[in-house]
Amino acid sequence: MQYQDRYEPFRKNGTLQTLPRVEIPTLKDDKYIVYIEGLTRLDRVALNYYNDSTLGWLILYANPFVSFEFDFKSDDIIRIPFPVEEALQNYFNLISKELNK
Repeated sequence: MQYQDRYEPFRKNGTLQTLPRVEIPTLKDDKYIVYIEGLTRLDRVALNYYNDSTLGWLILYANPFVSFEFDFKSDDIIRIPFPVEEALQNYFNLISKELNK
């Protein structure tokens, strides 16, 4: 999978604009895991499911009941958007709509 810069649409005149929080739509093949405090890390989850540790933010956006990775509590169910290509496309489509408001 080729790297997609999620910040690119928000760079204006050398300044990074605020990124809107968008909710990643549920997909029929999404995966779910139980968060274990002190053991579960989104970079490791992303590496395991996407073979890319940099996509932890995508998992975070799919779980709108938290703002930061450290807001998860033990036994929370974490949704992992899957397949990743479709989830990323959904994200960039949502961002495009936000930018065109």
